[in-house]
Amino acid sequence: MPSHRPERVGEMIHRELAQRLLTEVKDPMLEPISILGVDMTRDLSRATVRFLPLGGGEVTEAMSEALARAGRTLRGPIGRALRLRSAPEIVFEYDAQHEEAVRITHLLSEIGKTLGPEDEA
Repeated sequence: MPSHRPERVGEMIHRELAQRLLTEVKDPMLEPISILGVDMTRDLSRATVRFLPLGGGEVTEAMSEALARAGRTLRGPIGRALRLRSAPEIVFEYDAQHEEAVRITHLLSEIGKTLGPEDEA
């Protein structure tokens, strides 16, 4: 029987990390990001945080470094807040799938505009 604990812990880390990025981390490079989700390994040793820059901005080297620093800084406090036996490593990963879905949706709407009512059958 598969355990749902990694998903539950991932959701808790998502909430805690989002809150702490807003209130505790004062790095201006981290303000324009949105956390889309957290994927946990089965043994809860690693949390992969999927993020997207707000407004469709580029992921710069400075932003990547700031996220890595924030992950190292917040690892312990998040582990203690969630009362985990060992705090998972927090790794940030740019989620290109979301932007690709938005691009495909935009393309489909453009195709729909170019087709006339007689072409939509």
